[in-house]
Amino acid sequence: MVIQFVAGLYIIAGVMFILSLAGLSRPTTARMGTLTGMVGMALALAATIIHSLYMSGHDPDRRSVGVTLLLIVVVLAIGAAIGTPVARRVEMTQMPELIAAFHSFVGMAAVLVGFNSFLSPEGEGGAVHLIEVALGVLIGAFTFTGSVVAYLKLSAKMKSSPLVLPARNVLNMVGFAAFFVLMIWLVVAEDDSLGDPSGLGLTLLLIMAALGFALGFHMVAAIGGGDMPVVVSMLNSYSGWAAAAAGFMLGNSLLIITGSLVGSSGAILSYIMCRAMNRSFISVILGGFGSDGGVVGEAKDYGEHREINADAAAELLAGASSVVITPGYGMATAQAQYAVADLTAKLRAKGIDVRFGIHPVAGRLPGHMNVLLAEAKVPYDIVLEMDEINDDLADTDVVLVIGANDTVNPAALEEPNSPIAGMPVLEVWHAKDVIVFKRSMATGYAGVQNPLFFRDNTQMLFGDAKERVEDIIRSLPG
Repeated sequence: MVIQFVAGLYIIAGVMFILSLAGLSRPTTARMGTLTGMVGMALALAATIIHSLYMSGHDPDRRSVGVTLLLIVVVLAIGAAIGTPVARRVEMTQMPELIAAFHSFVGMAAVLVGFNSFLSPEGEGGAVHLIEVALGVLIGAFTFTGSVVAYLKLSAKMKSSPLVLPARNVLNMVGFAAFFVLMIWLVVAEDDSLGDPSGLGLTLLLIMAALGFALGFHMVAAIGGGDMPVVVSMLNSYSGWAAAAAGFMLGNSLLIITGSLVGSSGAILSYIMCRAMNRSFISVILGGFGSDGGVVGEAKDYGEHREINADAAAELLAGASSVVITPGYGMATAQAQYAVADLTAKLRAKGIDVRFGIHPVAGRLPGHMNVLLAEAKVPYDIVLEMDEINDDLADTDVVLVIGANDTVNPAALEEPNSPIAGMPVLEVWHAKDVIVFKRSMATGYAGVQNPLFFRDNTQMLFGDAKERVEDIIRSLPG
């Protein structure tokens, strides 16, 4: 009866995870989607605890109920002690590296589950189970070191430029080929040492884990910082498959469902991001994509840029009938979203049509800008995606580019030799006037100069984005 009850809870939790993903697809339902996922996870955790305690009470070979309960409480306490302060302390600008760090825990968990499943006397055995173990260990190890490297690059604790070793693609192919040889060896080896901690099987599994760790490090280290948003998305997918592999090894249906949901949704998101950045999806999977640091654009003299001050910008905005704001990571680092929301409210109060244009990869993660604007209470209905706003830019009086660079770079469409050639961008240069908020004339995250800054209808407003927006608000005529 208890087993059936637990299975029922797993099914309900799985359905709630699916509903959670559906809710997260829209800003208006995202909060409910998050709450649904939290409830589903609480049910899954409760079901797992009930199952563990039940098995401890009915299997004499297991630990006692008291010991099992103590271990569960200790593990939950450790997780809460680590997760709660981190979640409270992290800034939105640090969210990408936090996600990458959390992916590493999932990967290492899959590795540990793989070894436990292999060494456990309760393991099912057989070729299929051994393949599950080997693949779970490989995916988990790859996810662990890959996520650690992504975290280090995103947090500027490691150089963002790609690590390009001689014949790196050959090294990767040899590594994967060696893994499959070892996996076949593990499956066909039928001797008494298989499953013995000192035997051949464990040695082979340790070597496969080492290969996974090395491949994860090398393949992600070979990707430049400009492509890290796609990397984080792809690692999210890998962490899902690692969880699914752990589910197969443990015979846990909910882990399989949850891992498959995360893996498939992460892969779909990565595909969408690859299209937005003009990257090859297959190259992403193989870890050999990205021109950042490996290709440089042609050095060109675009002329002189023009500057504007806050007073003149306020005057220009006050005389406009339509304004489009295109935010980027610079808005996040300056924490300017609240000031931008105030400016939006004041302009709309004057009867000016204000909308936002969001590039799919603005910021460091998809939806990064949407979350910041929602946090600042910007109405959802004026926050539009790139495809929804691009056709209207030619009829726009003023575009404010706040901390964006590569996502508004006309070189992507006009310069075939540019490293970002072919990347869809917000075509802000078609507007009557463009004001670009930047700290300096430095290149963007992809290391490419932006000819937009030198166009006749573009003026640069230098300084901290939050301070400059606040200056404009103070200068707006009453």
